[in-house]
Amino acid sequence: MTIFPGRRRAALALALSGVLALTATACGDDGGGAGGEGTEGSGKGKITFWDNNGGVRTDVWKEIITDFEKANPDIDVEYVGIASKEVQSKYDTAIQGGALPDVGGVGAAMLAGIAAQNALEPLDERIQSSALHGKLNAGMVESVKAAGGQDKLFTVPTSASNGVLYYRTDLFRAAGLQEPSTWSAFYAAAEKLTDRDKNRFGYTIRGGAGSIAQALDAMYGQSGIQSFWEGDRTTVNDPKNVAALERYAGLFKKNTPAADVNNDFTKMVAQWDSGEIGMLNHNLGSYQDHVKALGTEKFRGIPNPTLDDGTRVMVSNPVDGLGLFSSSKNKAAAWKFIEFAASHSSNSKWNKSAGAIPANTEAAQDPWLQEAEPTKLAAEVLFSGKATIVQLPYYLPDWNTISKADNEADFQKVLLGSMTAKAFADSLAEQLNEAQAEWKSQKK
Repeated sequence: MTIFPGRRRAALALALSGVLALTATACGDDGGGAGGEGTEGSGKGKITFWDNNGGVRTDVWKEIITDFEKANPDIDVEYVGIASKEVQSKYDTAIQGGALPDVGGVGAAMLAGIAAQNALEPLDERIQSSALHGKLNAGMVESVKAAGGQDKLFTVPTSASNGVLYYRTDLFRAAGLQEPSTWSAFYAAAEKLTDRDKNRFGYTIRGGAGSIAQALDAMYGQSGIQSFWEGDRTTVNDPKNVAALERYAGLFKKNTPAADVNNDFTKMVAQWDSGEIGMLNHNLGSYQDHVKALGTEKFRGIPNPTLDDGTRVMVSNPVDGLGLFSSSKNKAAAWKFIEFAASHSSNSKWNKSAGAIPANTEAAQDPWLQEAEPTKLAAEVLFSGKATIVQLPYYLPDWNTISKADNEADFQKVLLGSMTAKAFADSLAEQLNEAQAEWKSQKK
């Protein structure tokens, strides 16, 4: 039996309180894991699919499901959309209660914790005999294997969504500013575009859910530190990273709205799209939202800034993927759905809707990718070798908890000035070092 770190045990115990709410939606006629050992099943009947970004990507998933059911009339897919901020607790609850779906979206950031509970089927052999063999981006496949912590492919990768700096080209032109391609230019623009009396701000910062990954990107991007670990100790609290965090957090209320302290990505994106804010850090997933709100003439999306000498350091963005749950009673039908969703046509359709980088190598050649400028630029940076990618430790079962629930409230304290950047970084480093030590001891 796998022994989990203390924080994760506590999280799983708390998650049990919601298990009954999920049981009804997780079980299908000839599928739907109800706990225990799964089976291949008949390859027909009903399967359940959990979308790990429900609401945001519901429409495109329903299109893909409709296409799949037309091609496979003897399989019925029940769609369950789950908000991204809730999906880890939903999976943990379902694992403990025996109410898992057949197929689910699982991002690399939470992959190790789910795989460590033996909830996901390794897919290496299925891929070998699949039409997907040789059609998946090798870098994304390796990222998924590393994230799972067991050198196995626990999901079929579907997309990568790099960090992007979106900026209002109309506001920059009016202010006589150049593109914010360096951190120096970024901070100068944030200052010049701010006019508090007119409720105009140079930047909108993410202070609510999902804030830690964005803060880490800003820290390593400015410090130039190129590895997350130095031996068995994290570099998160290196003095250069602390200084970078101090400067970044110092934008709050000075060059950002005060309401940003509670911003999750939905609020942040909506605020930038509707107001007069100069810059926004998010990922490729919001590109289409900006196009709908602003057209293509009023903004650009570029890779995150470089240092003044052109050095580009970025933290890794988790690769999204589809997992086959071990408890499924109809793995044959569930695998057919995964193959279909990761195929050229479906993967292209999904990533075009999301503005993300396709994992299917044929989909990555489709014309829309060249027309979606932020995606094109992000793909060039990601695969050209022009950037140093600091690999975050997704393999730690505790990673998603540490990088979200355990530290988001403390990051808000940093923004509000009730906690220093050093105290925050030291606390985060202590948790990470402990998790790394425990993970290594369990591997022996």
